[in-house]
Amino acid sequence: MNPPSPDPHIRPLAFFGSELRKYRKAKGLSLERLAAAIQFSPSLLGFVERGQRTPSRLFAQNCDNALALGGELTRLWKDLTGEATPGWFRDWLGIEQEAHTLHTWQPLYVPGLLQTEAYARVVLRGEPEISDEQVEKLLARRMERQEILTRANAPLFRAILDEGVLQRPIGGRDVMREQMGRLLHAVSSPRVGIQIVPLAGGDTTGLLGGFVIAQLPGTTDRVYIDSATHGHVTDRLEEVRAVHSRYDAIRAKALPEHMSLDLIREAEKRWS
Repeated sequence: MNPPSPDPHIRPLAFFGSELRKYRKAKGLSLERLAAAIQFSPSLLGFVERGQRTPSRLFAQNCDNALALGGELTRLWKDLTGEATPGWFRDWLGIEQEAHTLHTWQPLYVPGLLQTEAYARVVLRGEPEISDEQVEKLLARRMERQEILTRANAPLFRAILDEGVLQRPIGGRDVMREQMGRLLHAVSSPRVGIQIVPLAGGDTTGLLGGFVIAQLPGTTDRVYIDSATHGHVTDRLEEVRAVHSRYDAIRAKALPEHMSLDLIREAEKRWS
């Protein structure tokens, strides 16, 4: 089967969805029948077809198998998640889209889902041996990911940041001032919460790296753990429990949200 050529004006996510819908209809399958065959919910399948959710690799593979496409959708999925996107992160994209709750701890940077474009560009450029083209591809994917926080059924998103994140001059004053404003705007949504662990506490729990806990309907929690060279995605019960315990310990050291927002406002003034 010859790979389709996407219209350059159509977003990769929308193109993937339109191709999936085309192949499903060509087989004469309803949403419900294909959803049963791939063991995902009809609602998720509908979201993917409308270009509103990023599917996981398993989703694409199961569709390929059910529709006898010889791996066509899996190849499109690799393009969808970006050639520059590391392979170990691609599975997380689908998990993040399906989660009803996301808890994250970040000791070094603002979480990707809350970054401004300017802040994210500086962070991405810090990766070794990355080209400007790769930076722009990754940046586009990151900005698309943020749409989950404004969609109709947005997940609960709870972020805990080290106070050092507010003080580290990523990109300079203008970038940091804009980023602090972005954080304050984010919490105007009742679905988003931010707490800060103060530097004065002197606690070192969690300083070895950030992580995200994704809670999904009807299945085991997944966790994404940062490391110096790559991330690690797992649903192994012992690892998930360990990350939950660490998150609870960090949250116990964090300031209440109203005090945390005061720190962010102070930081925004300092960067002005």
